[in-house]
Amino acid sequence: MSVKVAVIYYSATGNVHRLAEAVAEGAEKAGAEVRLRRVPELAPDVAIDSNPAWRAHVDTTAANVDVAALEDLEWADAYAIGSPTRFGNIAAQLKQYIDTAGGLWNQGVMADKPATAFTSAYNLHGGNESTLLALYNTFHHWGSVIVSPGYTDQTVYAAGGNPYGTAFAGSSGELDDKVLAAARYQGTRLTTIAKRLKGLPVD
Repeated sequence: MSVKVAVIYYSATGNVHRLAEAVAEGAEKAGAEVRLRRVPELAPDVAIDSNPAWRAHVDTTAANVDVAALEDLEWADAYAIGSPTRFGNIAAQLKQYIDTAGGLWNQGVMADKPATAFTSAYNLHGGNESTLLALYNTFHHWGSVIVSPGYTDQTVYAAGGNPYGTAFAGSSGELDDKVLAAARYQGTRLTTIAKRLKGLPVD
């Protein structure tokens, strides 16, 4: 018996998507069954088409990543949720998905389950930490158990030292191995805590 981890995210041009994949890899390596899910795109085609990277990412993930459903929240024992920052907050696409979970919240479905968050902004100080904290506000309302990476592994320091969650500054160039390693560690840590909460052995 293992734990089930839902990695749910929104990504426009792909950075948060790649972080989500790394978080999922870390969770799987730690023995979790993982669902990688994207929330629906809400932006009109005219906005998406104005940015070739956005259009390319939308078309690619439409064929390769399933859309998140509320059932994924019911299925999972733990959550990793990611969003790009939008004016220091989470993206509207992810917020809409979260807002549809009121019925599950009322039933206590997300209570007592470990949850963690990851993000990306263009600038180093462009709202990464405030976006993570905004997601953690949601987890507080859900009654989830927040599992931040903290300063519990050297990968956190190597990726810039964000104890709230893996964060990437797009202005620094391409996502590098250090940031992806931190995201994988975050997925592993989430799985480890989920196992402990369920009384399962930890490798």
